[in-house]
Amino acid sequence: MTSYISHTSIDCRNAYELSEWWKQVLEYVDKPDDPNEPGHEECWIQRPDGGHPLLFIEVPEDKATKNRIHLDLRPSAGTREEELGRLLALGATEVDDRRNDDGTGWVVLADPEGNEFCILRSMDEVIAAPVQG
Repeated sequence: MTSYISHTSIDCRNAYELSEWWKQVLEYVDKPDDPNEPGHEECWIQRPDGGHPLLFIEVPEDKATKNRIHLDLRPSAGTREEELGRLLALGATEVDDRRNDDGTGWVVLADPEGNEFCILRSMDEVIAAPVQG
């Protein structure tokens, strides 16, 4: 017997606002039979095909320290730099630049409530410039 991940939960101060922000980042949608509205304390978003959902749950305390689990995002089109620009324009903030001279690495960002996530190279970039070694 094994378990599987049902969804990923993200604690936050405002479930609706943060779920709306992440919908823009991931091109996710509300659960068809349970749309999110302002004031909802739990907001569920998912891929349009019903794939891996995120559940935003309001908690009374602010985020205090670094996440122990975080999302690693890979651009589905374009480059890491283009996606980085898009995410910054949406309101993400840069936390740490872990890019290497050879193009590998990642950039650590934070969402509007300070939850860290990383942006990696796109698969096209990985294929075009494999790491030698």
